[in-house]
Amino acid sequence: MKNALTIAGSDSCGGAGIQADLKSFSANGVYGMSVITAITAQNTQGVFGIEDISPEIIKKQINVIFDDIHVNAIKIGMVSKIESIKAIGESLRKIKKLPPIVLDPVMVSKSGFNLLSKDAKDTLIKELFPLALIITPNLPEAEEILQRKIETLEDMRESAKKLIKLGPKYVLIKGGHLEKDAMDILYDGENFIELTGERINTIHTHGTGCTLSSAIAANLAKGDSVEIAVKKAKDYITIAIKNGFKLGKGVGPTNHFYKLYKDAGVIE
Repeated sequence: MKNALTIAGSDSCGGAGIQADLKSFSANGVYGMSVITAITAQNTQGVFGIEDISPEIIKKQINVIFDDIHVNAIKIGMVSKIESIKAIGESLRKIKKLPPIVLDPVMVSKSGFNLLSKDAKDTLIKELFPLALIITPNLPEAEEILQRKIETLEDMRESAKKLIKLGPKYVLIKGGHLEKDAMDILYDGENFIELTGERINTIHTHGTGCTLSSAIAANLAKGDSVEIAVKKAKDYITIAIKNGFKLGKGVGPTNHFYKLYKDAGVIE
């Protein structure tokens, strides 16, 4: 079995972060491993606190995995501090042959909580963007990185051109925040691929970005090309969002295991 490693923060209510990544890895047919960068206190109503893991333990987690196990793909999610980012970059650059890396530049939670300190953005770009095969910002994240508004499809294309100059080989800008249908743009430095999707009328979307990026990593781990990996992941997240469910008093999670539960007769 192929495997994938997620480097990200923990979500105590299980809908995003490390927990979503591991569920997404499993649902997409790979064995999941994790390096925890931070612990968050959060529920469906928001994020109420963050405690960062020390850089030394972040590095040690990465190092012991690669000392023992062949890793087929990496997903990097929430890294909130400069020291954490540098620790990840330092460890990954020591690896002779890096597997494909999917970087989801998580910056702000749905409830508006800053998950990346403002002084760490430049470090994230400098240290980790050049290591990434693909980055997967949503519109607010792309706007924050580039310091420009993105309101149209043409804005997305121009932004993808600017983002790829920061080091990654591919850019996927997610258009879920556009007013019309959810159009994503995949760019390889030369060609644009438009990935259309219906807008699903639901509030239960907690962890969609984490789930999509980890699904891409899972598909890359199994040997898919970037384009195929992204298309499969988009199909997967669409089903997961369609079948998201209420949990607690706020924004519920996507349904990572909908197909598995349906095949098992757990749900109709």
